[in-house]
Amino acid sequence: MHIILVPGLWLDASSWGDVSPALEAAGHRTHPLTMPGVGASGPDSAGIGMADWVDATVTALDALDGQVVLVGHSGGGNVAYGALDARPDRVAHLILLDTWPPSDGGTISEFPIVDGVVPFPGWDFFDEPDVADLDPQTRADAAARAKSVPERVPTDPIRLTNERRRTVPATIITGTVPAAQIREIIAAAPEWAAELVALERLDIIELGEPGDPTGHWPQFSRPGAVAEAILHAIG
Repeated sequence: MHIILVPGLWLDASSWGDVSPALEAAGHRTHPLTMPGVGASGPDSAGIGMADWVDATVTALDALDGQVVLVGHSGGGNVAYGALDARPDRVAHLILLDTWPPSDGGTISEFPIVDGVVPFPGWDFFDEPDVADLDPQTRADAAARAKSVPERVPTDPIRLTNERRRTVPATIITGTVPAAQIREIIAAAPEWAAELVALERLDIIELGEPGDPTGHWPQFSRPGAVAEAILHAIG
């Protein structure tokens, strides 16, 4: 199976470096992506928005034969979901790593803009549960590799047009929100989670054991567990 790996904000293809080997060893072919404009200056990335990131992922998908698995981490989940919307007949499985699907017009989040780009804001910017399982060395290594993203991308709304996306098997691999809580959200069906509620075939895999929570970047803290969860999801 071809597995396209879409990184979250500030990350590039190398962020999947400790996850891909186990997937390859299981017989799959991995295709980690680096999104357009990552690491570029403000002037060079000024015109790049969410649609460009989705288009880049669709281009990678179209270059492959057969069915494809799409994996998106964090804000990369928006990108993967947009690509699924564009090519629902080509995607065998959607996997969202510590995120869930956006609704039409949804955005990632707002972050400080510096010189026309959104730089990595540092670990102190995030809530402690998100980073609790990252030891000092892992934090330092990941921060050193982090790159800015185009100014528009985090707040650029995604556009969805094909409701067949909801019929594709999907799995959420969650590190920060307990699976039971996600199920409660689905049962309550709030408007902001409309797309999550609408998924017809959804599984949820919880990475951390009770009392041993996993943070928002498990591809760094527990890459083996992430690979195992992906393999379990796609059978």
